[in-house]
Amino acid sequence: MSSRTTTAGLCIRSDTDSASVTEPVYPSREPARQCANRGDMRTCGRSSTAPSAAMHDMDIDEFRRAAHQTVDWMAAYLGSLGDRPVLPRVAPGALRGSLPPAPPESHEDFDAVLTDVDRLLIPASTHWQAPGFMAYFASTASGPGILGEMLAATLNANAMLWRTSPAATELEQVAVDWLRQLLGLPEGLFGLINDTASTSTLCALAAARQAQSDLRIREHGMTGRDLPRLRYYTSSEAHSSVEKAGIVLGFGQEGCRRIPVDNAFRMDVTALRAAIETDIAAGHRPVAVVATVGTTSSTSVDPVATIAAVCAQHRLWLHVDAAYAGSAALVPELRWVLDGAELADSVVVNPHKWLFTPVDCSVLWTRQPDVLRDAFSIVPEYLTSAQDADPAAPSFMDYGVALGRRFRALKLWMVMRHFGADGLAAALREHRAFAATLATRVDECEDFELMAPVPLSVVCLRAHPPGIDDESHLDALNARVLEAVNARGRFFLSHTRLRGRYVIRVAFGSLRATHEHMDGVWDELRAALLAETS
Repeated sequence: MSSRTTTAGLCIRSDTDSASVTEPVYPSREPARQCANRGDMRTCGRSSTAPSAAMHDMDIDEFRRAAHQTVDWMAAYLGSLGDRPVLPRVAPGALRGSLPPAPPESHEDFDAVLTDVDRLLIPASTHWQAPGFMAYFASTASGPGILGEMLAATLNANAMLWRTSPAATELEQVAVDWLRQLLGLPEGLFGLINDTASTSTLCALAAARQAQSDLRIREHGMTGRDLPRLRYYTSSEAHSSVEKAGIVLGFGQEGCRRIPVDNAFRMDVTALRAAIETDIAAGHRPVAVVATVGTTSSTSVDPVATIAAVCAQHRLWLHVDAAYAGSAALVPELRWVLDGAELADSVVVNPHKWLFTPVDCSVLWTRQPDVLRDAFSIVPEYLTSAQDADPAAPSFMDYGVALGRRFRALKLWMVMRHFGADGLAAALREHRAFAATLATRVDECEDFELMAPVPLSVVCLRAHPPGIDDESHLDALNARVLEAVNARGRFFLSHTRLRGRYVIRVAFGSLRATHEHMDGVWDELRAALLAETS
């Protein structure tokens, strides 16, 4: 049975045991009218009555009522997250099979639409906002961030040019500079906001390619020419988007050289030097290194300062992917995570990962904005303006792939104003403390073991009961333990592989998580192991 709360005329479920989704009721559909006078197109299809109100947008009073109703629903949803199973209990295709295959032909009341959100979409949703969401990088969209999204959607600004939205453009400049200061990055960096680090890293590597100006790749491309093979380097633990960017940019997967890691899963700089020298001897051209601050699997931090020295020696572009862990630098005692980033040509940090800003929000800084602009800028006549030459009026469309750009700065600005530096640092400290406490418990338990250092807020562990040493058996056992924890519903954990072994990841990052949730996930891991080995 599921408990239910009523708000604004809607039923908000706190739990559901249903494995299917109820079909909504849509207004009846009538066959399309045929034109009686096919010879006179002036009258064909015209109605004899005044246009329906449904042909128009909501009026202000209707919008106000619907907006209040929506906010009431949002508040009830957020308040119920602790009582919901984090993962939906539905089979693939259940939601789609419950929705009509064609759109409605006539107006539907907003009440009906919002009811279907609650009745259909919520039971089929994974609740990323739940305190028990500890998979991947657990992130929270905070209240001010959510409200910032609402305001940005209301303004509906396209921040491609200063002229198309002076406020969005200049607030983006302010927000990224505030964040730069919070993280201790140097003055003079040019920054902008993309959707995700996948895009930011793609843009950074495009700039690295553009920096090879003698090859004139922008003008002539990379095919059908006698060019050296371009190479860039990243660790074997780097995010998949680093390799994907090379596919898009024409480096190919062979162009992305994966460098081995040390015992702490950090890039081996000796191996990096050897790979660069081998490629140079083979006639290839190294162009960039991507260092990672907070790898996805284990949150390891590459030795950026040492890597920067290698890049300086070979005149390579250094990009620092600090999408997750870069945010930790706003905590004074964790500022070390960005040591050496001041030497990089570009740095990316995602506030939507660990700074409580709704997806999507990825900040890219560069020391070489002219090179980044040269990689992308194409300005047709209809996008020229009198402000083009004014350095105070940047056209952010010139620094990436997208022409249309959302007003992402608003939510980030509102988050920073709400929490302040002290509030953000306190939240990150708490998450790190949860991880450290769990790591200590794992280390002291003979049935579990840590599989990687725990520098930040993610714990990599596995069950390893005494007497079970077959690695295949241990992999299968840990997969079953993870599945059992997730099936109970209170928590959602993810896995990875480190040195080929199956590893359970516990990621703390939710503003709603408490010490009780840290205790709870440890209790459930032990209970699941006991059930598997009894």
